[in-house]
Amino acid sequence: MTFIITTPLYYVNDKPHLGSVYTTIICDSIARYKRLRGEKVIFITGVDEHGLKIQRTALNNGVSPKEHCDTISDIFKNNWLEWNISFNKFIRTTSQEHEKVVHEFYEKVKASNDIYMGEQKGWYCVGCEEFKDNPDNSPSYKCPIHKKNLEWKNETNLFFRLSKYQAAIEELIQDQEFIEPKERRNEIINFVSKGLKDFSISRTNLDWGIRVPDHLNHTFYVWFDALLGYVSAISSGDSNYSLDLSIKSGWPASLHIIGKDILRFHAIYWPAMLISAGMKPPKKIFGHGFLTREGQKMGKSLGNILDPEILLNKYGQESVRWYLLKDISLGSDGDFQDRRFVDIINNDLANTIGNLLNRTISMSCKWFNNQTPSISEKNNNEIITLANNSIKNYLNYFDNYKIDKATNEILNFAINVNLYLNKKEPWSLIKDDNNINDVKLIIYNVLEATRIIGILIKPILPEFSNKILAQLGENDIANKNWEESLKWGLLPESNKLQKPIPIINKLDYE
Repeated sequence: MTFIITTPLYYVNDKPHLGSVYTTIICDSIARYKRLRGEKVIFITGVDEHGLKIQRTALNNGVSPKEHCDTISDIFKNNWLEWNISFNKFIRTTSQEHEKVVHEFYEKVKASNDIYMGEQKGWYCVGCEEFKDNPDNSPSYKCPIHKKNLEWKNETNLFFRLSKYQAAIEELIQDQEFIEPKERRNEIINFVSKGLKDFSISRTNLDWGIRVPDHLNHTFYVWFDALLGYVSAISSGDSNYSLDLSIKSGWPASLHIIGKDILRFHAIYWPAMLISAGMKPPKKIFGHGFLTREGQKMGKSLGNILDPEILLNKYGQESVRWYLLKDISLGSDGDFQDRRFVDIINNDLANTIGNLLNRTISMSCKWFNNQTPSISEKNNNEIITLANNSIKNYLNYFDNYKIDKATNEILNFAINVNLYLNKKEPWSLIKDDNNINDVKLIIYNVLEATRIIGILIKPILPEFSNKILAQLGENDIANKNWEESLKWGLLPESNKLQKPIPIINKLDYE
């Protein structure tokens, strides 16, 4: 069975921000983990390129919508490569592959008698690409998210019969596995309980979009178009790309990771559309929280926006990955604090893990001829139980997308190994030749524990993992079964060790 994981299709009104980097890093760590567990993975990301907001942004920049989209789409794709994101598919909603799938999907929904012509009146937020409630019906009322005036729209549009799927959606969202975290699921249950209303799936007087086949003066509503990118991406790149091929190649998606602000579209509109087309809804939707900085919402007016490109160039992608994955519980809001960021990287990666590796390799090189020690018994010592419990907890946390807890499990294991080393004091024992076998066992145990740490940290920090394993002489890890590699005692005896060097540089707080 194929595990399909998706980021949102990012809106190309601007280059990636820290929130989109955060979402993509989450998906990347899960995709890497699933691959290491032996699953076939399709990791989908991409860009949403249509709509009034894009058309206006391009106009304001003095370029055509296509030129604007080409530029920003390339920035997104190149950014993900710079962040070492292991995506399999990058879909653009302006591609021919996507347009064909949208048309095929539309025909299926139309065949279910779920499309009709109606009148759409209301206040519209261009930033959200969504109609909004306006309690006072005032032209000065602003969108709560974008802080810009709503615009009055009065159009004849095509509508989707969402109300027809009230019972189906109610049943779906009662499944505790469908929406996480629980707080987000409760929000959706509350919204659905008030009754679902049909929604518009087309716009007139908008050129920048996919034309509706039998109503050429209409373009598809950006959400009806963009959500299908999760499907069109699956068969993209194949010469026979189509809706049916995407379905046969792995749909439904196993996991959509999205920001909580777009949960309603994904948890209500999207599954209803899929059911109408005779397709299965995604298996799980996870709505993560927002990021703030030093306790404040990030915004241009406050001058506190964190440019991820600056973070990448200044600190490197793996330091940022560790902070975001370890310090923020998936589903909760997170706060980026500069001092805390530096302290966490220095304490966790440079000191607790990095220093443990370097000082133990130094002792082994000094005492055992630049090699791992040879020992008589590997399977009867106190640290094995600690390792096995940490591995068990880590796997359980990652399987349930509790990535912060999985990450902290690695750190806690490293802390306990440090305590073990300090308690045993091999630097004192080595002074007496009668203790040589005890010293060999202690050093082997710590080196083997750092090997386990290097294996566990691989989906979270792949480059950091490679550096740990390389210093231990484990250079062919890519050719080994990941789960089998977690068994205790696989570090070869008399294995040549590399000269210990810091695997990550300490950061300075500025």
